[in-house]
Amino acid sequence: MKSRILLVLCLLLAAGCAKKKEPAQPAQSAAPAADVATHAVTPAFAGKTWKVTQSSAVAPGTTYEFKERGTLVVTTPGSPPLTGSWAWSEGNLTMTEEGITYPTDILTLDDHTFRIRSNNPGEPVEITLERDRP
Repeated sequence: MKSRILLVLCLLLAAGCAKKKEPAQPAQSAAPAADVATHAVTPAFAGKTWKVTQSSAVAPGTTYEFKERGTLVVTTPGSPPLTGSWAWSEGNLTMTEEGITYPTDILTLDDHTFRIRSNNPGEPVEITLERDRP
């Protein structure tokens, strides 16, 4: 009988010392591109306008303007401009168009050519852009 009482007391003591489970925290959604901390170094494509010369899905002649502070303006000939955003964080580019944020791989970047692969929903889209000079 003593051993049963001792066993019950040990179980109660162990239960009292157990760490209380914290209530589950709600999952945080991914921050929009504009809220992502930007890299201390401005990437070479920023502050410039680039014109599409070749793409698997974007019309040639479309321009991408990567404005300061993360504003992206996409203009397709004959259509009103689309305003989105871009972010550069720790060497990674993300673009947000029509409310959808997706990672974008930089395949080539020099003074004249900017080739990217946008990993938007569906098939990735490759875009070759050249500097649009006024």
